[in-house]
Amino acid sequence: MERFQTITPVDGSVYVERPYANSAQINVTLDKAQTAQKHWQSLPLEARQAICQNAVACFVANQDAIAEEVSWMMGRPIAYTKGEVAGFEERATHMIKIAPEALAPIMLPEKQGFRRYIKRVPLGTVFVIAPWNYPYLTAVNAIVPALLAGNTVVLKHSAQTPLCAERMVAAFIEAGIPEGVFQYLHLSHADTETVMQQESIRHIAFTGSVPGGKVVERAVAGRFISTGLELGGKDPAYIRHDADIKNAVDTVIDGAFFNSGQSCCGMERLYVHESVYDDVVSQSIDLVKQYQLGRPDDPKTNLGPLVRTASADFVRGQTAEAIAQGAKGLIDAADFPADQLGTPYLAPQLLINVDHSMRVMTEETFGPVLGIQKVKTDDEAIRLMNDSEFGLTAAIFTQDEAQGEQWADRVDAGTVFLNRCDYLDPALAWVGVKNSGRGCTLSQIGFEQLTRPKSFHFKRV
Repeated sequence: MERFQTITPVDGSVYVERPYANSAQINVTLDKAQTAQKHWQSLPLEARQAICQNAVACFVANQDAIAEEVSWMMGRPIAYTKGEVAGFEERATHMIKIAPEALAPIMLPEKQGFRRYIKRVPLGTVFVIAPWNYPYLTAVNAIVPALLAGNTVVLKHSAQTPLCAERMVAAFIEAGIPEGVFQYLHLSHADTETVMQQESIRHIAFTGSVPGGKVVERAVAGRFISTGLELGGKDPAYIRHDADIKNAVDTVIDGAFFNSGQSCCGMERLYVHESVYDDVVSQSIDLVKQYQLGRPDDPKTNLGPLVRTASADFVRGQTAEAIAQGAKGLIDAADFPADQLGTPYLAPQLLINVDHSMRVMTEETFGPVLGIQKVKTDDEAIRLMNDSEFGLTAAIFTQDEAQGEQWADRVDAGTVFLNRCDYLDPALAWVGVKNSGRGCTLSQIGFEQLTRPKSFHFKRV
């Protein structure tokens, strides 16, 4: 049986080894999901809510072990990985709470002689494909609302974070979820495409790269099923002349370097009004120099390795190319002894003298690098923020909320922040535009993608 290994970025050792599911196991899993769906759908919503809430409790009870596993699988410092569990709990709990209202029938106004309403009914089996960078937070966005809506779920997690799939399913089984309702499969890329093409799969929720999203689109072409695609980002921030500079810098630097920059909604481009540019750059340097790059199992570490050496090499190459084109690096890698070629350990970097002719300002970096570009006007900043193939989030820093709201309306992004960034509020729709994807998760609107409307038109006789 073909197997795969998870190589930890901590020290390059094999942390997990698992077999890929074979064709017989895949078929059994999909059959179980399809068989279980009608019964699951027939349960009262209150019963599905109770099981999901119990599963959250079971999951949180193992937070110490989960936090350690996340650190070793993908390299986030142990000081922060419990936050992944807290975020899972927050998002799941919110979706459980709002499910009755979000899934309630739409009752139409009285029409003499008729009764009319629209129900939200489940799609069937939902196939969730989750990434390694926020392995629980990305997965929960689709899994819990899909289950609440009456769908069954099959989860395929990244080969970098396979224990996450096992942990989530185990929590739901402990909570009493019926057999077949929530399952996982460890799959090769080829078998993942095969599963997407199976008739029993009625929706695909994918989080990953733009090329990965294109694979999903090709795989389901002609199937007439829905897909939710959360793809890449090159998210910008703008610090206006009237911003609270300390708050703005603290927020943007954290949004750029948390998780070693490996976030689809991390800050990768910063535009600063010329009147405050020098102050912003100075404060940014001071903050970045305070990072401690090191092994993620060390509690003092607040900047861990990238997920793999190839990822660090990509970022090094993108940065070196920008410097060759005229950019200037402000951080000396020698100040971060753990930074070593041939390893995933990479020093953080701030780049100035950048522009949009450089890949570092247009191509997703997914690493601890932030380009800072000076602008003369608000209009110039908004133009540059929108000059991107991506549009997941954007942030504006100003003390003039009314003015900020006007600029926010002009920004092409799924979420626009004012005086904050890099945060996902489960009460708001999580959505991207352009090459950042299609579809929506979380909020009441998120349930719409995991259900279909069914109309009831009754004539009274």
